[in-house]
Amino acid sequence: MMHDAPAAVASAAPPADATSASPPSTGRLIGIDLARGLAIVGMFAVHLGPDPSVGGPAGWLLEVASGRSATLFAVLAGFTLVLLTGRPRSRTGRAGRQAMGRVLIRAAVLMALGYALTALDTPVNVILSYYGLLFVLALPLHRLRASTLAAIAAAGAFVLPLALYLLRAAVEGGDWSDAVVAHDPLARITGTDGFVDLFVTGDYPVLTWFPFIVAGMALAKIDLTRPRALARIAACGVALAVVGYGGSWLALHLVPGARAAVSAAVGGGPAASAWWSDAVGDGPPVPGRPAWLLVAAPHSETTGSIVGNTGVALVVVASCLLATARFARVRRLGAPVIALGSVSLTAYVGQIVAISAFGISEDMSDADSAAVLVAFVAVAMLVALAWTRRFRRGPLEYAMHTATAPAQLIH
Repeated sequence: MMHDAPAAVASAAPPADATSASPPSTGRLIGIDLARGLAIVGMFAVHLGPDPSVGGPAGWLLEVASGRSATLFAVLAGFTLVLLTGRPRSRTGRAGRQAMGRVLIRAAVLMALGYALTALDTPVNVILSYYGLLFVLALPLHRLRASTLAAIAAAGAFVLPLALYLLRAAVEGGDWSDAVVAHDPLARITGTDGFVDLFVTGDYPVLTWFPFIVAGMALAKIDLTRPRALARIAACGVALAVVGYGGSWLALHLVPGARAAVSAAVGGGPAASAWWSDAVGDGPPVPGRPAWLLVAAPHSETTGSIVGNTGVALVVVASCLLATARFARVRRLGAPVIALGSVSLTAYVGQIVAISAFGISEDMSDADSAAVLVAFVAVAMLVALAWTRRFRRGPLEYAMHTATAPAQLIH
């Protein structure tokens, strides 16, 4: 199964008060676009590249990209939500209501687009519908301070994985979910399991992806121009990665029978790398396998995975913001990646449509996969660079901006 997908946020230029960390006259946070661009490349690698089992440096990079590209986009989605509603101070009054209206319209469009792309039946597990719902759920928090948002994200990272485990176990052990699906209008319209899928059984359950978007909101609330702010964020990210992945490694080695139980939960697969790698398999928690909660594989939906992946995302975002703010050479050399990140919605939808149109499957040889990956990345960067030199937004970003225009009528 292919997993990673972008945050699918049309990166419209933020208001003037949201550009303090970007170089003068850029009109946007260049470092955020660079981070998005890196995540896009990671997404392409996971969707189109060789299997990480090829080994060597390339295999290791592919394994690092797996899962962590998607969570990086989720954190950036939270950052964008704050840009849309006002940064550093949330908009109030009519402007605030209009901003909330734009977010809600955006969420509806993302959900519809997500189901449309899913209908193409590509190997990619489309994340847009999940992100749309996450925007709706996180919107009521947009006025909170960074410290409060960070506390909510931390609490969610510890509580929500257990809730998801219990709900998935309940789905396995009973037929209540069938009754919910039968009365769910979203399920009838989309031909899926509707909200049961979005919250519990899907590839990106909002219960365990909610902390990522809240963490991104907390990050956006921080004054990034303060001395050493980015260094502190990066240090926090390193600490979270150590706690998340390192804590899982210790637990799997110290808890008697933990690795054997994890292996059994995924049908006998290897559990030695379950503290950091998706090689352990997808294996959603099943009844009677609580040891699964000790792993930190990127798609394991556990506390360890949420904490560790958030840490990696914070390090990447802080590094990109710092590098683009201080070094003009990074902005010049990284221009193709920055351009790709600035049209993230177009890039994401485009790669799924292309995969469908060209009939690309997971059955390619490693050599063919590598060639396809290089071609996708090169073409996407060149097109994005040429487009952004003439236009302010990407094609689908323009469409999203137009779709949210009716929010201006809110009084």
